[in-house]
Amino acid sequence: MAEPHYLALDAMGGDFGPSVVIPGAALALKKHPDLQFLLFGNSAAINKELSAHPALAARSLVRHTDSVIASDAKPSQALRRGKGSSMWQAIEAVRDNEAAFAVSAGNTGALMAVSRLILRTLPGIDRPALAGQWPTIARPSIVLDVGANIGASAAELCHFALMGAAMSRSVFGIERPTVGLLNVGVEEIKGADEVKQAHNWLKEVELSFDYRGYVEGDKIGQGIVDVVVCEGFTGNIALKTAEGTSKQIATYLREAMASSWLTKVGALLATGAFKILKHRSDPRRFNGGTFLGLNGIAVKSHGGTDAYGFASAIEVGYGMAASGILDTLRTDLAALQTRLDSIAATAAAAAQAEQPTDKSASAG
Repeated sequence: MAEPHYLALDAMGGDFGPSVVIPGAALALKKHPDLQFLLFGNSAAINKELSAHPALAARSLVRHTDSVIASDAKPSQALRRGKGSSMWQAIEAVRDNEAAFAVSAGNTGALMAVSRLILRTLPGIDRPALAGQWPTIARPSIVLDVGANIGASAAELCHFALMGAAMSRSVFGIERPTVGLLNVGVEEIKGADEVKQAHNWLKEVELSFDYRGYVEGDKIGQGIVDVVVCEGFTGNIALKTAEGTSKQIATYLREAMASSWLTKVGALLATGAFKILKHRSDPRRFNGGTFLGLNGIAVKSHGGTDAYGFASAIEVGYGMAASGILDTLRTDLAALQTRLDSIAATAAAAAQAEQPTDKSASAG
């Protein structure tokens, strides 16, 4: 496993820009002392933050730009006006092999559009997927797509399964990840046609993951599989619903603990348990989604995270780059396409054989 050295950071992305990006990079450097950083953005603002982190400053190159893609910019606007921006230059550094990966807390749609334009997609991939980490009772899972695409074909769902499994191996070190398709039930007859077709294909292919069939939404948090596959509309709703439910339960819990002197005493006695709960459900630990299917690694950090969360996003990119995920994906995607082509050819031949013979034509 080759360790990545240079990484590119969009220092101006997110709600807080360099005031979070620079301390986050400093935390990452403590864990990986060999890292070197390319920092893109306003040099005065970046150097002001770097002055508090001399070890990071010694391993960083600052590349100045006054251009920043706005947090509310549409993808089309980012493509037309974003060239030269901090986000654009960070992605270019990956394309030009100056950096092993890039991290940005900027506009998600803009980052997706810019990354796809600059890095292009891997052979056989039409649309990349946004993959996110999901805390579960068992161990963290990968869920994709969580918002990059609206709808997906059966073949694209199969691609998502393969890419999610590769990310699971890279980030979590799971040798043979288990994969499931998100569906409205576990029965064979349920689901959209694309989901059912992908299910039938995934049952037949033999690749680097263990396909477990359909998974219902209430099972995601139980961690019954390492990778949950869905199209982006469904995945984004599932993600936002889970986030909202988590906040709702936290509010209920705070209100209950403050409802009487007795519950306040109970809360005080349960402080240790609450700390464990807070740690296990801390979204900063799972910060860092990535656009899988691109010819390069681009990681999306949550725009409102803090330094700890940004360091977590860097860790995602580090694990993917160190594992050589792109080379693995190129090989696995080619093998998957060969297998799908074989299945399609067999099905076509079977359908042709079942067609009735035109006796009148043969007699003439």
